[in-house]
Amino acid sequence: MTAAAEFLTHLAQAVSTMSLYDADHPSRELAVDAAWENLQRLQEEIPSPRFTFLDEEILLGSQPVRALRHWSWGRRLSQVGVQRLEFEGPVTREDLEVFLEDVLSRLLGSSPSSAMARQERPTAIRYGAVGIEDESGEVLADFEEMTTATLGYDLKEEVETVEWLHEELGSGRRLHLLEAETLVRSLSVAMHGDQEFLIPLLRMKEFDQYTTTHAMNVSVLAMALSEYIGLTPAEVRNFGISGLLHDLGKVTIPDEILNKPGKLTLKEREVMNAHTVEGARLILESEEHLELAAVVAYEHHMKIDGTGYPTFRFPRKCHQASDLVHICDVFDALRTHRPYRDAWPQKKVLDYMEAGIGTEFDEHLARAFVGMMRTWEGRIAEMERPDEPVIPAKADGMPGEEPGSSEEGPEGAEEANSRSSSDADSSDGSDAG
Repeated sequence: MTAAAEFLTHLAQAVSTMSLYDADHPSRELAVDAAWENLQRLQEEIPSPRFTFLDEEILLGSQPVRALRHWSWGRRLSQVGVQRLEFEGPVTREDLEVFLEDVLSRLLGSSPSSAMARQERPTAIRYGAVGIEDESGEVLADFEEMTTATLGYDLKEEVETVEWLHEELGSGRRLHLLEAETLVRSLSVAMHGDQEFLIPLLRMKEFDQYTTTHAMNVSVLAMALSEYIGLTPAEVRNFGISGLLHDLGKVTIPDEILNKPGKLTLKEREVMNAHTVEGARLILESEEHLELAAVVAYEHHMKIDGTGYPTFRFPRKCHQASDLVHICDVFDALRTHRPYRDAWPQKKVLDYMEAGIGTEFDEHLARAFVGMMRTWEGRIAEMERPDEPVIPAKADGMPGEEPGSSEEGPEGAEEANSRSSSDADSSDGSDAG
């Protein structure tokens, strides 16, 4: 077992023992000692460890603690407001005991003991619920006062994990399922860390960040819409994974085609459109348990009226997950700056989606998505990716098209749709994605 798993195991044992014995009891003292000693061993390897507790996964930084997968204490800690636990430096035994007492109080639903007053003094332990941080470091979510600070959540490590997954596949290596699943759960924490549901969407700062940023945004939107229409937690997670992986086939597309400023040639279009088949192939070759994600990768550019790509020999209905991801895909692509067109305002995108109900989009899902985005407009946190220069706006500061494209028209969205999953050369949305 790793040092991280050893520490967390002893942490849980200490809290359990403290629930059985009064202060100063030898068994209680031994349990706290063991937890503190294991924390010191962990900090010899990682001086400032940071844990995130998800439903069924524990993250150390951005990596899963595999030895504790399905560890019941992760969910218990998260449910009492300890979604994130950080050690910013050396920790005294007394500091750790104060933390353990607070965890026990939360689990028992009792009033904090007198030891809680000691938390006001400086300590290297930070813990609490997760909030969304903007580029200035301010927490965007609004939280109740807690005994501990709200911890910022900037998605930086999640971005790095997606980039690593794409690099692995682009280099001919396999897809890492556990990392993908854990990343989706981490995005779910970002959505639910607020007292109210929050949709954290990343804004890219450079065009070559598109594939990574878009994958995360589509995953978040897919989970938000899945919850909104009442799907089960397992379905929400699976749809989130499918959204994260829907464009994997684009790792096979040369950058000069993916980020071409002008309209694609017929040959370039064929290369671009092949990403759906390539994505399904990569997923199935890498992980046999991701059949749904493979289906979504293959179908997410198919429209309700049977058009789109790839073309079916015989007309058939797509999977619900494919229709749902297609909607999220188009929305995010049209809301994002691309080399060949500027981002559309949200109202224009939602109007376009309503106009496409019954031809491009499933009626039930599209109406639900538009209603969700309009109702939850104040719960959407758009965050810039860290440490990158911002893409400059047009001189007039308004969304516009590259020379040669039209301000309105289905080709633009279609160009976007096929390149980004929903962008546009002209501006109507049909080629988004």
